[in-house]
Amino acid sequence: MLIAAFALALAPPAPATSSTDIAGTWRLQNKKALVRIGPCGEHWCGKLVKFLMPLPYRKTHDTENPDPTLRGRSTVGVDILSNLRRDGDEWHGDIYDPVHGKTYRAVVRRDGPDTLSVKGCFTIICKTQVWDRWE
Repeated sequence: MLIAAFALALAPPAPATSSTDIAGTWRLQNKKALVRIGPCGEHWCGKLVKFLMPLPYRKTHDTENPDPTLRGRSTVGVDILSNLRRDGDEWHGDIYDPVHGKTYRAVVRRDGPDTLSVKGCFTIICKTQVWDRWE
């Protein structure tokens, strides 16, 4: 028994899931789409991967993109979250709103094991959504 306790004390700790880990697939607050968050090069991003309910054409395509050459593309596959960098318990980067074709400052934070707080800000005006884990 003493040997087993000693061996456990010397064993490296098992990898723990960090309370700030945001990787995974998340369902938007409006329950209409899924976003998969993970590494994208040296930063992290969140791609829109699936619509969960039928939407009008205008909402499923990037018709309001400021770049006219991108306006006909489907929003599935588009980075909704980009340039995310960890800062303590939060991730800071950008969030793209394809409905309006605008990009805002983003702060992403885990609120619990299955919830994610996603805040988009323009100057001092911010709006927060709570996304839930899909996986």
